Amino acid sequence: MNADPTQGPKHRRALTLCAALAATALLSAGCGTGGITKGAADKANGKELFVQKCGSCHTLADAGTQGTIGPNLDDAFSGPRRQGFKESSIRNVVHDQILFPVTKPTGFQAGPNGSEQPVQGMPADLVTGDDAKDVAAYVASVAALPAGGTTTGAAPPATTTAETTTAETTTAETTTAGTTTAAAGGGDVAQGKQVFETAGCTSCHTLKDAGATGTVGPNLDEAKPPASLVIDRVTNGKGVMPSFKGQLGAAQIQAVAAYVSSVAGM
Repeated sequence: MNADPTQGPKHRRALTLCAALAATALLSAGCGTGGITKGAADKANGKELFVQKCGSCHTLADAGTQGTIGPNLDDAFSGPRRQGFKESSIRNVVHDQILFPVTKPTGFQAGPNGSEQPVQGMPADLVTGDDAKDVAAYVASVAALPAGGTTTGAAPPATTTAETTTAETTTAETTTAGTTTAAAGGGDVAQGKQVFETAGCTSCHTLKDAGATGTVGPNLDEAKPPASLVIDRVTNGKGVMPSFKGQLGAAQIQAVAAYVSSVAGM
């Protein structure tokens, strides 16, 4: 017997999004008690923060992110764009989801090879205050639009492997972190911390040395994974963790593994 497609997780997410947009439209029309975000926002800052904090979980073409833990934001907002929703309405939906995330959802979503896996929650307080407004404004300005289309003051492109080569030749003592320790291949450890902080790892994992308190993935201080395991997980992914081999070069993956294995639990 065929399953009812209207009961699937994708349909439920679509209904949730449409309901949120409808509510925002009512608020924009003057119905409601407030909570509207408006005015000037720093979209360049919003883009930088999105890549750092949100990109490991969400796909957004303009940001060059390919996360699969949370909804694909281009897909999620393509329907509302076609229906003529204003950018201000989308901005308020995103801002509301940042301020009041569902941290412990129920249900399942599509996983690798057609499997289903539990829906993962969104951590609270990833960005707050003006930073939250900036991220919301940025996402609303580019979601479901051609990459590089409307964002003004775009943030500089992410550092490439070639550009970080010099970091690989430095020692761990030159890093600004007070707690990062020297180790064999200290340059890799220094570069690894940079990768950990900019590739979205902090939004999902707890790691004291990086000041990360994410709860989506394992607490790395408790797990204390060896470098070989970190390399495997970052390269291939597992469960809700996506593969980063399309986003990070081999040297960057080696570096972040060296960093995590050398500081976890310290």
